Order: sequence, then C-alpha cells, then structure tokens
Amino acid sequence: MINSILSVLLLLFSVNVFAAESAAERDARMQWWREARFGMFVHWGLYSGLAGTWDGKPVATKGGMEWIQQRVGADTDTYAKHAIPLFQPKPGFAREWAKVAKAAGAKYVVLTSKHHDGFALHDSKVSEYDAGSVLHRDLLREFVDAMHAEGLKVGFYHSVIDWHHDQYEYAKSKQLPHPLKGKPYPNAQRDHAKYVEYLHKEVDELMSNYGKVDVLWWDFSSVDFQGEEAWKAFELMAMVRAKQPNIIMNNRLFRIPEAGFTGMGTNAIAAQLDPKYGDFITPEQHIPATGMPGVDWETCMTLNTTWGYSEHDHAWKSDETLIRNLIDIASKGGNYLLNIGPKGDGSVPAESVKSMQAIGAWMKVNGESIYATKASPFEKLEWGRATRKDLKGGRTRLYLHVFDWPKDGNLVLPMASTGKTQARLLAGGKTLKVATADGKTTIAVGPTAPDKIASVITLEFDGQGK
Repeated sequence: MINSILSVLLLLFSVNVFAAESAAERDARMQWWREARFGMFVHWGLYSGLAGTWDGKPVATKGGMEWIQQRVGADTDTYAKHAIPLFQPKPGFAREWAKVAKAAGAKYVVLTSKHHDGFALHDSKVSEYDAGSVLHRDLLREFVDAMHAEGLKVGFYHSVIDWHHDQYEYAKSKQLPHPLKGKPYPNAQRDHAKYVEYLHKEVDELMSNYGKVDVLWWDFSSVDFQGEEAWKAFELMAMVRAKQPNIIMNNRLFRIPEAGFTGMGTNAIAAQLDPKYGDFITPEQHIPATGMPGVDWETCMTLNTTWGYSEHDHAWKSDETLIRNLIDIASKGGNYLLNIGPKGDGSVPAESVKSMQAIGAWMKVNGESIYATKASPFEKLEWGRATRKDLKGGRTRLYLHVFDWPKDGNLVLPMASTGKTQARLLAGGKTLKVATADGKTTIAVGPTAPDKIASVITLEFDGQGK
C-alpha cells in the first residue's frame, strides 16, 4: 500500500515538475548543453575485452560489438565466464579518456554506466553483477573524478534493457533485442515489476552517489514496449529530477511521435518533442538533412562502425568526414556526440586517439565557429556550411565554413549584408574585402584555401542580413 502511494506521489511530482518549468527556466537549464555542441561518448563494458571475438573467431568485421552477447545467443552465465577475465581496467584509464576528450575540444563525456548486458560499472548495493562486486572497484567514480579534473561535464548512458536480470521479461517485446529471444525464460516465470523496482534503485544510486550529473542518456524502448508500461518512466524521471534538478535527459524511455519517434530504426525520427518525454532527440549514426528547427537534438556516431571495441573493425572515418560532420551538425543547430570504444583494459585505440587529435587541432583554431553558435540562416550553401552568433548592438556574425574553395578566389553568399560589414579569416585574422550587390555578398578570399578540410571566414554586419 505504501509503495503504491509513493508511486502515485512520484508520478504527480513528475507531471508537476515538467509542467511547472517555464520556457525561460528550461532555456537556462539547457544553455550549457546547447553551447557545448561537441561531446564524447564512451561505450565500455564486459564486451570490450571480447573485442568482437567469440571462441577464437570474429563475430563480425562491422557493426556493434557491444551486442556480442546477443549476436552469439549466449546466456548470461556463459557470457560472463568468457568476458569477465578479459575485462581488466588498468590504473588511470579514466584520466587517459579525459585527456583525449579535452584535447579534442569536447565539452562533456557520456559513459555507459550499464549497457544491455546488465553489467554495471559502479559499486552497486542492489546488484552482484557490477564492477564493485566483481572487480572491487567503482569504475564510475574513477570516471567522474577524472572528467571533473579536466573541467568536463559528465553524463551516464544507462540501458533500461537488461539481459542479465532474472526478472526482466524479454518476451513482453517482439522488437527489443535479447540473447534468448524466442526461448522460454530459464527460470520459468518472471515478474517484470521486480525488475523495474531494481532499475529504479540502480538509477537512484547513480543520481545519489556521484555529485552533480549533467546528462542521463537512456537506451532504449520499442513501439511495443516503452514508457510507463515498460519502465514506469515518469516515476523514474521524477526521481532523477528530484535528485538532480538541472540534469538533461534524452527521449529514449519512450518510442512515440510525441517523444520524437515515428517507429523503430535509427532513422525513425520525428522532429517534435514534448518536454515531458525528455529534453533532446537522438538521431543515431546519421545527420538530419535539414536539422530540427525548434527542437534540441544530438547526433551520436561511431568513429568506425561499432560502439563497443572490436579488433576486427577497421572502417575508420577520415578526419575530413569527422570534422565536416561536426560543422554540418552545428550548422543545423545540433550537438555531435562522438564515440570512442576503449579496449578491455581501458586503453583507447590508437586510431581513435588520432581521430580525436585531428578534431582537436581544427577546433583549437576554429572552435569559436562551433561553440555557442546557432543554426545557419541558409537552407543550403553549395560550397559549405554556416553558423551564426547574435552580437551586441544588433549585429550578426556568420561563420562561413568553406569545404569547396572557390576557384576564382571570390566566395559568394546568397544574401546582402547591411551596414558596416567586415570579413576576415578566422585563422590568423586576415581582413578580407567585401562587396554587396544584387542581393549577394562577395568576399575576396584569394586563390588558396588555408585549411584543406574546412576554412572558416567570419562576416559581421548590422542586423540579420537580407
């Protein structure tokens, strides 16, 4: 009876919390995230030590190896027997990650506190399948301390799916993955309400024991099993908000149009989001063609094709692709959450380090054109992308990211700049000549691109341009 009353009170609290937040209050809470534009994702767990290999053979050369347990159809005991001996985090692993993120120019880092395999990285009092119980370490505490030491904001990715818990009723969904999908429960009967109670207690630990948590990245629901029915989602969100009033949460406790989804699949995204379902939409492995005006969104993406480490996946994205992706996303008003998949000992693959260093080198020179910017005022630019900042005195600054340098040395912008107009190269600050005629602005940029991937030119003028 008492539990039922508490559940009702929490549900009412959640409704009141989201309804009571004004637009101005929400803007203030979201400000740092909107200005950050770039974060680092870290998928790391028992699967990392397996490295995409099972019984001495590659499971695949592409695709997510964080799902290796499901890929090979292993029950949780078999999986743990294979994986635990290979998951041996070295001292200082988190400090290495923090340095990689900082050098890349990322402003926040999100770590998989628990993935679908159910193994939690913190020292849990409600589980024996966690880093504290198995490794006698709180890996999440090491992560949080290391990120904070570098001035980075922290987030936890937390799977509401759980392939380990013996009360998780995987048969309730035909769409959510499970290693034993289609097979009877090994323990005959299950009570999903007991799993939900466990989930809530586990999340309570995450929200209570690590100081300020900036992001909670839920994963994931299906059309046939989501929200209240699957996770007591509103009660869960209310508990999180009560513990962490300023936290930012994504939309994946739900799978309905009002929460930004049109169906299953990573491309099934709706450009709408009622705040009661979360703060931002999560396009996965793709960039929306025209962005999502009026909606907060974040594209999450891998450096190769897998989220969890695989020694067999060598399909690394080029520096050009990664940097231009970041620019493209910022130009459409979104954030870029770029994943590294550390090895079982926590070390970051050399290819990942190299990619993040390349982004960092570009951001060191051009970061001003990404951080705290707004979406481009142009539907399309043939030669690249643009971001915008509104300046004092009614002036506007455009950051013009040139991918294809004009052969004649003249960059043409399809708008007329107004009032006092100034243009310069962001790298080095060289002033450039500007002319406006026939509804167009032409900037004399010269014959050679300063940066072969993306050169940035700033254009300042009065008003918003015409």
